[in-house]
Parts: sequence; C-alpha cells; structure tokens
Amino acid sequence: MNKIKSGVYGLNALLDGGINENSATVVIGCSGAGKTTLATQFIRRGLEMGQEGIFVSLDENKEQIIKEAIQMGWKKIVDYIDEEKLVFIDASGHEFSAFIKKELPSFVADWKGANARISIDPLTPVMWSTSDRYEQRELIGFMLKETRKVGTVLATLEEHGMAGDLSGNETVIPMYLADCVIHLKSIHSPEGGLQRRLKILKCRSSRHSKTEHQYAIVKGLGIVVDPDNSSLMPSRDVPDKFRKVLEEKKGSIPNRVYLRLVEIMEDLRDDDFSDIKLDTLMREIIAEYQND
Repeated sequence: MNKIKSGVYGLNALLDGGINENSATVVIGCSGAGKTTLATQFIRRGLEMGQEGIFVSLDENKEQIIKEAIQMGWKKIVDYIDEEKLVFIDASGHEFSAFIKKELPSFVADWKGANARISIDPLTPVMWSTSDRYEQRELIGFMLKETRKVGTVLATLEEHGMAGDLSGNETVIPMYLADCVIHLKSIHSPEGGLQRRLKILKCRSSRHSKTEHQYAIVKGLGIVVDPDNSSLMPSRDVPDKFRKVLEEKKGSIPNRVYLRLVEIMEDLRDDDFSDIKLDTLMREIIAEYQND
C-alpha cells in the first residue's frame, strides 16, 4: 500500500508512514476539535508536493474556509486558488441527494485519475438530509466511492452528544464505509482545562497506533500530534524469534509452507502474537502438515 504524507506533524508515525493512497479517511470530532484544520493541512501538503487539491464544502462557504486558513497562517492559499491548483466546490445549501447523484459524477468524470487530494467538510449535512438509514448509506458510500476515483479522500464528520460516544446515527455509517477513521476528542476537565486526544479507530491494509495521543492546535502549524508512546509500533522481537524456530524445524514441514511462513513473518509485530505461545504455534503447524 502506497503511503502519502498527511501534512499533520506527528500523525504519519501513527499510520505507519502516512495515509493510504486512494483511500477514504473520515475525521470525527466535536465543534472546535480541529476537523477543518486537519482537512486543510491534508490539502496543503498535497499542493506542496505538486498534487492538485479539491475542497468540497457542504456547510461553510468558500470565503469563510479561506479566511480561517489564512488565520491559521496559510496565506499562500490564495495563490493556489489563483493558479487553479486548488479548486473549491461550494455545495452548501444544495439538495445533497441531487448534488451527489447528478453533479458529482460529472465532476468525477472530468477529474478521474488526477491523483488529487479531496477534502469533504463535513459529511454531516448529507446524513441529516434524510432520515432513511439505507439512503444515508447509499449517499455516503456513493460519494466516497466516486471521489476515490479522483485521488485520496479525507472527509470530516461532526460528533454530537457526549465526547467519545460514537454510536450516534450520524457517525456509524461513515465509520463503517471509511477505510480509515480518526477521532479527535476535546474534553473539558473538571479543573477547567481542555484536553485534546487523537485516536485512530481503524485503518484498513495498514498498521496503526491503537492508543490515544495528545494533540494541540497551533497557529501557523495547525494540528500537531505527540506520537511518543511506548506501544506506538510494537517491535519485531517475537516474529524474529519465531523465524529462528522455523529454521530449526524446517525439516518437519513442507518447504512451500516454510517459505510462506517466512514471508508472513516480515509483516508481523510482537502484538500479533500476544494471545498465543510460540511453542504452541509451532507444534500446531507441524501437526497440520505431518502427513503431507
């Protein structure tokens, strides 16, 4: 899986090198958590690397997003727009079903294969446009599928209710359909302070950190994540040890099985073996093939 840099300092390390290319990421958070800021950083990083950027706004108008980007220190955003390297699609106020089913496919046909970065901010109005769960799934699924034809997608989603409760109707379907889900939590402590935590809930076809990490929103830098955590990316001590055991028992299993297991070990880490002992695993492998 090819990786692309997220544009968020500290986040790439949590995603084993970056965001999966041509995937769809959904960033969930309450108001003020930094969702639009992260979406803007994602677009900005692509522009710096020569990719085109497409910002699909389903809520705020273009002028407001540009204003907020400039306030965060991204003054060059105007230059990218003037050079037509950054394109805004203002769908706020639209009838979303018609926009997604009729206008979006025409746009995708023009941009298909462009390898651009697409930010959709936010998906929430689409979810609220209909109470029918099947139609919600159909609209979001179609939107993510179509925009992935253009490049790599990052969409935001508003979180309502209690912080951290992701069981609401507006979050479940996008979380299920997305390839990667990032949760931004802003929690007010009893002492009056604000605690910000980021957690990657899933990332298909990629390793990722499974713990929460502190983050801050810094003017001029945007979201900055602290990746320091002893369990961030587990070591390879166990799979390396297992390879040595495999070498010792090579004569007890078919060569084709030995070669396949050696190849598999390259992608495994210690946490993959947390629920099984090496000697038990080796014993069961030998038992499986002893009569071959």
